[in-house]
Amino acid sequence: MTEQRFDEVVDVFLNSIRDTLLVKAKEYRREGNVFHNFDEGAKRSGLIREKVLDGFLLKHEISIADITNDLEKGILPKISTIDEKFGDNVIYLIIKMASIIDKIEQQDV
Repeated sequence: MTEQRFDEVVDVFLNSIRDTLLVKAKEYRREGNVFHNFDEGAKRSGLIREKVLDGFLLKHEISIADITNDLEKGILPKISTIDEKFGDNVIYLIIKMASIIDKIEQQDV
């Protein structure tokens, strides 16, 4: 892969992540709470919201592990699949990071 192609892959991926976080996040908000689904999951499960996020994240980590296992068998995924699976993983990590930052900042108030 050339440096130019690598830079292109990074740019496209990061722009996609940004767009998804800004657009899809609005679908899941309720009453201004960006963590609504995870807070509801925490109430229902008795876990903290970051543990609920871990459950969502696990699904995406397994998908990436499956892709890696397929590579060992010579099975190549489509680039669109890679974009989706890695994008989902990064998105949930960003949401988890924001959730932890939110808790830190709430404590400082």
